[in-house]
Amino acid sequence: MLTTPAVRLLDARELTAALDVLSRDPVANAFVTARVLDSRLDPRRLGGEMWGWYHRGELHALCFAGANLVPVGAGPAAVRAFAERALAQGRRCSSIVGPADQVGALWSHLEHRWGPARTIRERQPLMVTDTRPMGVAPDPRVRRARRNEMELVMPACVAMFTEEVGVSPLSAVDGGLAYQSRVAETVGEGRCFVRVEDGRVVFKAEIGAVTPAACQLQGVWTAPDRRGAGLATAGLAKVIGHALAETAPLVSLYVNDFNAPALATYRRLGFAEVGALRSILF
Repeated sequence: MLTTPAVRLLDARELTAALDVLSRDPVANAFVTARVLDSRLDPRRLGGEMWGWYHRGELHALCFAGANLVPVGAGPAAVRAFAERALAQGRRCSSIVGPADQVGALWSHLEHRWGPARTIRERQPLMVTDTRPMGVAPDPRVRRARRNEMELVMPACVAMFTEEVGVSPLSAVDGGLAYQSRVAETVGEGRCFVRVEDGRVVFKAEIGAVTPAACQLQGVWTAPDRRGAGLATAGLAKVIGHALAETAPLVSLYVNDFNAPALATYRRLGFAEVGALRSILF
């Protein structure tokens, strides 16, 4: 299965072709596109492998295989080929995430060997905006986290991750070192925004994946005892303004479809649904 001629491990020689595939849906593919642009498909910097599915000698679909398994542009034949490679290699990822139809099809091939999943998020609306929120005053107290504020930021990040994923990032095999490194990188690049009250973070949001076409908000969190006070709405208005002015022409995010308060907030901020993702968590 690993030697099937339809699937190849990509490197820098396929960069242009890979970017062409990714450009077909720049919003849904923002995470993988950012990885490809940052690494130029150098395996040492990619943080995983990039599998390419070829038909008649032309690259048609991708699958990023790292901490996440992420299919891109994969129809039924590509999904089968990627599943065969994943099964032969064994599960190395902590989640499968991507367009709902592709992830669902991929999981149908993997579930008998990799299941049961710990959690399945069946439908996560993918939302996007290209304008500053109307009728929402940005919170003037929301600002970029400073590089020397890791001890301030980390408890909020850990709380958000644990609430969203169901396990603490500090319970990882490495004790959370990789997670802390990712948070430090986000803070160092000025992409983590916080509101601080009495020496603690009560609201935070991050600009995650960044490409020339779009950026993706992630890690949106409000302290439980401050929820319902409008901090997320005003705070995100501030972050969206920064993102549109300084980062990308489109701001996107995805959210669990059962999170009614979050969906209402995003719609009030001007986000419109353009697709749906699905996540399989192990």
